[in-house]
Amino acid sequence: MAILFIIFALTIALVQGVRKIPVQYAKRVVGSKQYGGARQYIPLKINAAGVMPIIFAQALMFLPMLFAKFEATSGIAVAFSNYTGFWYNLVFGLLVVAFTYFYTAVTVNPTNMAEDMKKNGGFIPGVKPGKQTASYIDSIMSRITLPGSVFLAFVAILPAFAMQFGVSNQFAQFFGGTSLLILVGVVLDTLQQVETHLLSRHYDGLMKTGRLKGRNGM
Repeated sequence: MAILFIIFALTIALVQGVRKIPVQYAKRVVGSKQYGGARQYIPLKINAAGVMPIIFAQALMFLPMLFAKFEATSGIAVAFSNYTGFWYNLVFGLLVVAFTYFYTAVTVNPTNMAEDMKKNGGFIPGVKPGKQTASYIDSIMSRITLPGSVFLAFVAILPAFAMQFGVSNQFAQFFGGTSLLILVGVVLDTLQQVETHLLSRHYDGLMKTGRLKGRNGM
């Protein structure tokens, strides 16, 4: 059970983990009012690709299994027809890592982020706006994607490890791979919605009782 809790904790960290990049916005004076000057953050997710790399890798791994039906006597066919075997899971894990980088590169565009930041008067302290900002964001994204992709690959091949230690096939498939990520994502989303609802009701209650009124009752 302890190992199961550790895996759940690491999966939660994978889903929620972010790397915050500080962004400073320049002050602007329009008439008698001053705008900007605040510091915000760009949250770069450790796993920006979600479960899509596992889905892509699983789809691609069906190809050698398909060829294995026609070449059942070859060593490669036998190796890739056993989804709990070493070579199958090695290639599967490497594909998950590769697709994680690919999907992250498609969904996260550092150039657009840098341009939007520049248009809004924002900049990363110590980094010049424009191309250098885009390169800086891209380098950070590449570094944080590596541990995220490796752990995502581990989650993907987790059912095979579990079955090696006597866990039933049905239990391993349900609590491993995409099922585990989806389960954790749904639980976290539900908790966030409950928290938002409770905060909203608490705020409405304070407004009705008048506890948020000013000192002079205004």
